[in-house]
Order: sequence, then C-alpha cells, then structure tokens
Amino acid sequence: MRTPQRYLRGELVVVVDVEDLERSAEFWAAALGYVRAGESDVYLSLVPSDGVGIEVLLQKVPDRKRGKNRVHLDLRTADLKAEVARVRALGARLVTEEPVVEAGWVWHVLADPDGNEFCVLQLPSS
Repeated sequence: MRTPQRYLRGELVVVVDVEDLERSAEFWAAALGYVRAGESDVYLSLVPSDGVGIEVLLQKVPDRKRGKNRVHLDLRTADLKAEVARVRALGARLVTEEPVVEAGWVWHVLADPDGNEFCVLQLPSS
C-alpha cells in the first residue's frame, strides 16, 4: 500500500520530462532506490520501495531539453565522490568538472540520460 507525500491540499508529485521512458525509469529507479508503480504510453510512476514519500512521475515529451532546468532534484549524501561515481555508473553525465563550494555545501551538477540536470551534494558536516 502506498502512502503519498502530503502537502496542504493534496499529494506532492515531482514530474520529470523525458524522451525515453524506459531508459529514464531504469536510471531514476536505480539512482533513488525507487520502484515502478504504474505506467502508460506517456507516463511512468516511480515511488519509494516502502511506499512512503514523494512520487517521481516521468512524462514522455517529444522534444529534447533546452536550456537550464528551472527546478531540479538534489541528492544529499555524506560521500560526494562515491555518490557521483555511483550515479555516473548508472548513466549520469558530469556537468561541473570541479565541485561547487558555497556556504559550507559542496556539490556537483550532473545530467540524467535525457539531459535533465540534478545535483549531488555533500552535507556541510561531512
């Protein structure tokens, strides 16, 4: 049974535009540790394996991403180098050659197989 992530008036879902549903589902399911919860020709839903938390809904779009994302996912970790290596092995592409350092945070910007940017951040206390 799934328990959705609630917000003030309903359920919170993050939607990611992709060109290839299957490729993106494989990448994001492995990167997040999520499982498939349903799919159609245009949508594929990924949820936490324990059923609690934010759903990621992949939406097939006809054109490739252009320009910088206005919204992105952050993967926060205690080991930046290891997590960057892990998601790169899954198919992510490194966007920033050198890590960004700001206000105690250290991170890299990466892109998923469809070019959608996301960040891997190391916690300030790590």
